[in-house]
This record gives sequence, structure tokens and C-alpha cells, in this order.
Amino acid sequence: MPQVKPKVTLIRHTEDAQQVVAASGKLCYAADTADLLIQNPDDAETFIKRVVKMGHLSILEHASFTFYVEGISRAMTHQLVRHRVASYSQRSQRYVDHEHFDYIVPPEFEDKIVEVQGKYINAVDYYKQTMEMIGQRYSKLLDSLGRQGEISNQDARYVLPNGCETKIFITMNARELLHFFEERTCMRAQWEIRNVANEMLKIVKEKCPAIFDGAGPKCVRLKKCPEGKKTCGKFQEMLEIYNE
Repeated sequence: MPQVKPKVTLIRHTEDAQQVVAASGKLCYAADTADLLIQNPDDAETFIKRVVKMGHLSILEHASFTFYVEGISRAMTHQLVRHRVASYSQRSQRYVDHEHFDYIVPPEFEDKIVEVQGKYINAVDYYKQTMEMIGQRYSKLLDSLGRQGEISNQDARYVLPNGCETKIFITMNARELLHFFEERTCMRAQWEIRNVANEMLKIVKEKCPAIFDGAGPKCVRLKKCPEGKKTCGKFQEMLEIYNE
């Protein structure tokens, strides 16, 4: 049961997404629609940036992006699926045997010590030992249930940890992605989903720079941190990072 790292892959996205978005926006004002679908890429970028700056974001819903994300924890996907304007398909712990599950190690465990019966153990080692123990007990529970595939898996899975590795397909439109980035690239977001969100942002910004120009935590758009006393205190740093 090895430790794993996240991997984000863009599987599909709307072909000529920026031209499609620009065309949808221009349709609202077009008396002549003969050449509406023929959008010059540079003109499309300029138009999108202007419209997004005005706050007219509905046209962004015509562009969608599908990601395949692996090497992430169940704890992370429990947060991810709260973004409801999206579609998800996740590997099942009912239909898939997780006897030899991979897992994610929280980086905060590094250099920490756990006391066990008067002895001191490295926190990462203690965590890995715990994962191994859970895997063994999961296996024993499968044995007791007769290893009947999904019938056994669906009950034995109750012992599996939040740190258990999972894989998921995510489809979001560009408008929802902007909202997702505002919430999940924020320094107050949990580290794992923040890392994945930043990787997703890096990918889509390369594909559609006009749509995702200036995307990032909400403080970048608002030009101030809205978190009050819970601020991370890194507002200026966030501006520099996400406005590069």
C-alpha cells in the first residue's frame, strides 16, 4: 500500500472554447448572424476579457472541461463534490476491492512525533503503520463476509480511512471553474484540494488564457481579503502570484 501523489489530466474541453464563448456573447447583439461562428482568436480574447470584466459570466457556461484526477484522498473528494454545478464519476469502494489501497500522507505529519506507551515514533511512520493495520483488518472483514465481491465490499469498506486513495472524473463549465478556483485556491482552503485546484487552473489557463485571466482566490478579484479575522495575511502575495 504505497503513498501516492495527485495527478491532474485534462481529458477533454470544448473545441475552440474561446471562439464559442465569444460567439455566444456576440449573438445577443448580432442583427446579422451569417458569420457569427467565425471568430478571430485575437478578437475573441479581447471580447471575452471585456465581458468578463463587466461581470457577464453566463456566456462562459458554453465552455466545459473534463479532468481525470487520481492520487487524491476520499477526504479531498468529500470537499470537491460540494461544488454542485458539476458532474462527477468516482471509483467505487463497493464494486472495487480495496484490500491493497494506496493512501495520501498529509505533509504536516513530517517531522512530528507520536507518543505510544512511553515510546516516541515518527508521525509519518505511525500513520503508515495505521494504514497497513487498516488494510489487514479490511482483509479480515472480507474473509468473514465470504469475499462475495460487491456484497462483501459494501460492508467491509466502512473501515476504510479518509486517507484512502481515489480517482475521479470531473466536468465543470468555465463559469463554475472560476468559482471553484476562487474558493479552493484560497490559502484557507484545505491543502490537498488547494494543490489540485492550482494544478487545474494552470492547465486551463494555458488552454484558454482569456477566460481564466486573473483567475485565482477571491481576494484577487475583490482586491481585498473578505475573510476578516480569518485572513491568511498573504493578500499581497496572492495578488503577485495570480496576476503574473
